[in-house]
Amino acid sequence: MDATTTRANGARPNTVLLALVVAGLALVYGPTVVWLFGRWTMSVWHNAHGLFIPPLVAWLVVQELRRHADLPVSGSAWGFVLLIPALALHVIDTGMQTQLLSAASIVIALPGLALLFLGWPRTRTILFPLAFTAFALPIPLSATEKLHLVLRHITTAAVTPVLSATGLSVFTEGTTLHLSNATVQIADACSGFSTLYAAMAFAFLLAYFTASTRRRVLVLLLAAPVAILSNITRMVLLLLLVAWQGPWVLDTFLHPLSGLLTFALSLPLLLWVGSDPVAPKAVEPAQVRPVVGT
Repeated sequence: MDATTTRANGARPNTVLLALVVAGLALVYGPTVVWLFGRWTMSVWHNAHGLFIPPLVAWLVVQELRRHADLPVSGSAWGFVLLIPALALHVIDTGMQTQLLSAASIVIALPGLALLFLGWPRTRTILFPLAFTAFALPIPLSATEKLHLVLRHITTAAVTPVLSATGLSVFTEGTTLHLSNATVQIADACSGFSTLYAAMAFAFLLAYFTASTRRRVLVLLLAAPVAILSNITRMVLLLLLVAWQGPWVLDTFLHPLSGLLTFALSLPLLLWVGSDPVAPKAVEPAQVRPVVGT
């Protein structure tokens, strides 16, 4: 029996064990995954970006493992240090029925499984993709209530002078804007928090791919201002439409569609900031071909 056959036979039990573990975890976390999918697809105002994170993380993990295929595969028992607390957190959530703690335990369990089946050298190469799964977690309103309120006041304060500059009569009361034909409240859904959360996730992803340290820092610093400015732009356009057509506009598809506008504005801008400029190709000197006489 040659060395190749020995390695293949030795790897088979690990593959079977991994398949059994994945099947078991699928049963354990199935309800949590269904809950997460429901939160991601609820509306554009609630963690819609989370729907794209699992396939993106899977792609990143595959690409990194392929790039480092030469690294040894040696399972590490240190994975239990993460896996056991993760399962304990899931058990606690079984009694509390929050689903959020169970979802957080998935994020903790993933690097633990990687250590158990891949070892530290390979796990180290996929630490960022595994950590990036945290951006798929919905943040409860109770944890962001104050931030929502701050964003609502920022949006109201920025929108009011812009609308007044267009000639509209606007009276502001808290986070409520009184137009001549409608009264519109800047609610939590219109605060721009969802755009801010998605922009921060996108900024970290860009920083991961960007080679320039300066651009990494720049894209992370600009993520929040760009997201807030995009939401302000959305609210200005939406309120101008309300002033022109009437408050019925808020009950049409244009309202959720305007939420997509914030992503259309902020994400390309962050992509431009985080992208490394393409180095100009060196101009090769013209090759002089000797003329051969007859």
